[in-house]
Amino acid sequence: MKTATSIIDTLSMLLPAEDYSTDREHLDRMSGDSADDVAIGAPLAIVYPRTTQQVSTIVRAAAAAKVPLVPQGARSGLVGGANATDGALLLNLTRMDAIREISVADQTVTCEAGVNTKRLADAVAEHGLFYPPDPGSVSLSTIGGNVATNAGGMQCLKYGTTGRFVRAMTVVTGTGEVLELGHATAKGVAGLDLAALFVGSEGTLGIVTEVTLALLPAPGPLMGAYGVFVDMDQALEAANAIVASPFGPAALEVLDGQIIRAINELNREEVLPGDAEALLIVQSDTIDRAEADIAAFAEIFSTFGATKVVTATEPQAVSDIMNLRRQLHPATRRAYGSVLNEDIAVPRGRMRELIAGVSGIAEELGVPIATGGHVGDGNLHPLIGFDPRDPSSRALANKAFERVMALAAELGGTITGEHGVGILKRSVVGAELSPEVRAAQKAIKAVFDPAGILNPGKKL
Repeated sequence: MKTATSIIDTLSMLLPAEDYSTDREHLDRMSGDSADDVAIGAPLAIVYPRTTQQVSTIVRAAAAAKVPLVPQGARSGLVGGANATDGALLLNLTRMDAIREISVADQTVTCEAGVNTKRLADAVAEHGLFYPPDPGSVSLSTIGGNVATNAGGMQCLKYGTTGRFVRAMTVVTGTGEVLELGHATAKGVAGLDLAALFVGSEGTLGIVTEVTLALLPAPGPLMGAYGVFVDMDQALEAANAIVASPFGPAALEVLDGQIIRAINELNREEVLPGDAEALLIVQSDTIDRAEADIAAFAEIFSTFGATKVVTATEPQAVSDIMNLRRQLHPATRRAYGSVLNEDIAVPRGRMRELIAGVSGIAEELGVPIATGGHVGDGNLHPLIGFDPRDPSSRALANKAFERVMALAAELGGTITGEHGVGILKRSVVGAELSPEVRAAQKAIKAVFDPAGILNPGKKL
């Protein structure tokens, strides 16, 4: 209690009253991310810094008091990475939301960590520039959170994940030291690439407060299509043909039959054929060629047995098609009650084995598992349904979760392609990483966070 009182007294001296809170109702609202059935602790307080220097001062105070810190953005993550731990300070960066500079000449944008992803993309678009990372939570998530998890999304098939666009960053380490990492230039190899080390580190090495991101020239108008299949194997063959084609899709997504039916239920009407077992969604943004690309993709759908093909060239119709994909998580959560949302990835040539293996696990354990995601790059999202009120249902879901993770690792893949490890996947990291690798990672954390106060119990 003495530690709790002393750190809160310190906060009252460091911050205006409106920038921190110990109100239990407010803390309860802010203590978890969007993951289902992941442990949430009881924090001491939440702080809303507005500058990098404030972050540094708060970290120094927390380190001196040996109080853990949990960095947060919009809390749209799905693995408990922003969940409170007992006795922690929640350090929420959403009030650090300034877009500092958009450089047309350098094709970069510099912003604070709390900037909303879609707001940033819209802002640079006004200058004829393009920020491609497009996570499913694009309307909610923040740039700092995207960097912390190396977020991907629909368009990373063509453009890559967040890390590909990170040029430079300002980071506050676990000792309160402020580091300027990376390069504002397109090239730069002086010293070790420490900026890359912080991308995907989930707040365990330091707190990213400002980022400089590379941009691209604006692409052409986005156009899209979907194909409906009565057999998942046909859809996978069509997806392989599209990726192997010379047309370069911007996005290529798949939804299985369970998700299709969940989407229909969510919308209270049959928006997709109820007897379908797979849906492929494809997009192109190639300048002066997107419409021809979409026509070629539609032909591929038909060649591989699609029973229905829909194309879209107008913005609203294109958006409506991709919105089907964005319903994956809310639709399955509504259908099942709660879900463990995985984001495993395997080499594309082994996706058929993965999907068959997941189906086998579901059948053997009697657990509903719906699968969709980024079929273009092998990053799929099996969603395991369970009843959180039923201990046996939760136990079976956790068993299925572990089995699916092990399957991904056995197929030469990864337990997380973009969501991160957080709390949800920490117990299964050993399926992919050797004890030696994990020890090396923990040694690196000790360099930047010697007291171990940054996001303890997560990632590593």
